Parts: sequence; C-alpha cells; structure tokens
Amino acid sequence: MGFKFVFLINPISGGGQGKVIFNFLPEIMASMGFAAEEWKAEFTHYEGMEAQILDALSHTETLIAVGGDGTVSAVLSTMLASDFATRVKIGLIPLGTGNDLARVLKLYKPFVDQGLLFLVRRLLRASATPFDIWKVNGKYALANYFSGGIDARIAHDFNQDRASGAISSSSVVANKLHYVRRFFADRNYRLTQGSLRYVDKYGKSHSLDLKGHRTLIVGNIPSFASGANPFFRANMADGFLEVVDVPNMPTFLLAIAIGNIPLLGYIFKCHFLKSIKVHSLEMTVRPDEFLQLDGEDMSGRLGEKISIEFAAQVQMLRLED
Repeated sequence: MGFKFVFLINPISGGGQGKVIFNFLPEIMASMGFAAEEWKAEFTHYEGMEAQILDALSHTETLIAVGGDGTVSAVLSTMLASDFATRVKIGLIPLGTGNDLARVLKLYKPFVDQGLLFLVRRLLRASATPFDIWKVNGKYALANYFSGGIDARIAHDFNQDRASGAISSSSVVANKLHYVRRFFADRNYRLTQGSLRYVDKYGKSHSLDLKGHRTLIVGNIPSFASGANPFFRANMADGFLEVVDVPNMPTFLLAIAIGNIPLLGYIFKCHFLKSIKVHSLEMTVRPDEFLQLDGEDMSGRLGEKISIEFAAQVQMLRLED
C-alpha cells in the first residue's frame, strides 16, 4: 500500500518537539481532508534507520523529515544509495538548532512565526524545486555544507559537552549560548596542515595550501551556521559548490556574522572573503582533523582525503516568499 505522505519524526529534536508533532498530526491531517490510510507517521530509530528510511521511500510519494538538518541528511544519504532520488519528493519540518536548509526552503520562519499547523498546511500543498545533492567520499550526502577547521572544532566540542551532560538544557536558546562559550574556548584553533585541490566552473584544476588557516567552508546553499551567509552566490540547483577560504580570525568572524544583507554583506564579502565556484574538490587533512557535514560531527571518520562530487538532483518542497 502506498501513502501520499510519510512523516519520519526524530523524537528528540528540538527538545522533544517531535513527540508533540506526532500527537497533533492526526488532527491536522484530518482537518485538511486526508483520510487515515493516505498518510503515515513514525519515529526514527537510531538502530536500523537506513532500512526504515528505505521502507518509507518505497511506500510514499512524499517523505516529510521532521527534525534537524541531520535527519534530512540521513534521508538523502539513503536516497543516494537507492533509486528513489528522482521518484520521491522530500519535505522538512525544522526542529534542529541551525535549521539552515529550512531557512533556504522558506520553511523556518513560517514555523517559528505561525506554528506547526500553519507550516504543515502550506508544506503539504507546496511545489517541489530541484535541489543538488553531493557525495562525500562516495558515501555521505552533502545537502547544506561541509567544513574543516575551527567551526567544526566548536561543533565537535559542543556535541561532546551535550553527550557528557555538560549542557543541562535542551532549548534552542541554551544550545546557542553554549555554542558561544565553545567559541571562546576554541578560538585559537587552526588547521595545522591541509591542502585543497579543486576543479573550477570553467573546468580548470587548482590547488590551495590550507596550513594555518582557520577553516574551509564548502556550501551548496546560501546559509551556514544558523543563518549566516558567507557565500557570494550559492545556488542549490546550479551544479556547483561554493568554497570559502577563511585564513584568519577577522575573516572567520565576518563569515559567521554576515546574514542576508544584500548590499552591505556583498561589499564586505568582496573585500575580505575568497569564494570559488567549483565542480568538484579534494581536501587533504590530518586523519583526526575536526570536520562537519551538514551540522553533523564527522571528525576522524573521513580519513586524510575527502572528495566531494556531484551525485544527483532531487525534488524538495519549498514555500514561496
């Protein structure tokens, strides 16, 4: 039996908001005229999650991921290893800390300002838009961004603090405040070694020494670290990634501070940030370097060489402005 919609809900995202959404969905779906047999909702399971996602993809027209960017990344990684990339549309109800993908798809603000009912009603009637997916080391899906350096170190230490119980609150505000504290603790971090090889949008190969640099940010969407936008013209459907080299602390602060400021942000970027459109890239780092992929800590999991190349284009639900 097939469903029009399947909701995969991360029960712990957003301080447990996933459980609240699970309980409200029957009322919401009934109010929109959907019969019980037209949709399905279930909590994600850490063990066997890939099989769970595959089962959902094989039984629906549209899969709605309810959680943070990591939940969507898990769905997309599974899609790349299957034949569902061009067959199933993907939607998102954002419950994470950063929610960068939801911001780009115009889902985050309606959810925060108008609430769950408003977002679900609009999302289920939204049109789909093409969205590039990239493959990291031939295995992991990149939807939002990848980085190695100080920001990945901060994310790593934040996750360690949360796992150890050092973060006592589960609220988004408390998480962001702890991120600030981690920044001051890790502010001296640099790439002790590293290099980048990439093919630019004209097909030419280049290399860049990263030793001593603060971080390297690779973006597919125009949002990074909870709404910052260090990219010049990141486009989620143009077949290119945008690479931003961050050599020093002033540049790093600029990169994470710039939001969507049309003129002022563009002027600052032109003078202080080096950004490159690329077809593909290979980054060489220490095997234990701090890395993050779509907000997930990947430190020590990717080896010394990280390759990123185009994988597929999927259909994502997006609200209009």
